[in-house]
Amino acid sequence: MVNPNFPRDLDIKPSVDLLGLQSQPGDQDLFGLNAQRETIARYGIAGRVWEAAYALLLYVDPPPTWEFDPPFLESPDSSQYTMVELGSGTGIIARSLSRSLTSGRDIIVSTDLPEVCPLLHENLRRESNEVVFVRPLTWGNFQHVSDIASEFIANRNLSHIICSDLVYFPELLAPLLRTLIHLTSPSVTSLSPVLIISYKMRSLEKETPFWTAFGLYFSFQPVLSRCKFTDSEQHDQSWQRLGSSFEDTTFIFVAHRRPDSFVWQIPTNDHDLLAGVGVLGTDTPKGDEYFESLLLMTMDDS
Repeated sequence: MVNPNFPRDLDIKPSVDLLGLQSQPGDQDLFGLNAQRETIARYGIAGRVWEAAYALLLYVDPPPTWEFDPPFLESPDSSQYTMVELGSGTGIIARSLSRSLTSGRDIIVSTDLPEVCPLLHENLRRESNEVVFVRPLTWGNFQHVSDIASEFIANRNLSHIICSDLVYFPELLAPLLRTLIHLTSPSVTSLSPVLIISYKMRSLEKETPFWTAFGLYFSFQPVLSRCKFTDSEQHDQSWQRLGSSFEDTTFIFVAHRRPDSFVWQIPTNDHDLLAGVGVLGTDTPKGDEYFESLLLMTMDDS
């Protein structure tokens, strides 16, 4: 089987943090240009910080002059948070999240393919071992999800699922959706977790099938942003979609599982899953149109 992190003719370069978000001690050593060159050579795609990660960093750890709707954490000081990140790669998001969490109360489980976990251990070893945990989770692997649920979620409620720039290869779209469905099922968690997805559009034709299937199982909306106004300013800043000012089409989505989908029969065939077979209890292919409508509105606003 071909390693998905080393596709044929792989030729990628390190990304640049144009937003200047890597300001904490050690950030450049772990995620800067030189660090990415080394980890790309060793781990391929997983060793690069992908562009939508920077948008997600802005959302989970915003500068004091920014605000978001909805905010990442509604009440960071009063709730217990249990987070699972899929496809963590370099661990840049988990490292940032760990700064917002309370040791001894909150946890984040950083996951990726088994062969990528050594990179996560290496980059996250400086973080509190009471907050950040590294575990293997191959998309579509029910045993990996069950193991994580037994270890971390059985006595807690899963509060967040984090996905940073994961919608790309067509052959991975169904396994990704299958894992999201499994993680949000009543057999795993008693409460519906918040699902946060950062997404940079690269190939609309290849990526749209994910969103048309995703919208059948999850309701979702883009995060809005604005600069906070000061007392000296006479008017409020208008809300805009987070990512609308970026060079590439970028979104942060906040999603929740549709409760009526809990009783649907989930197809075992990947093609059927993306085609909406089983949705609403029928074998007729279906698709949700919200994503395409959102793109049309985005084009109208530009």
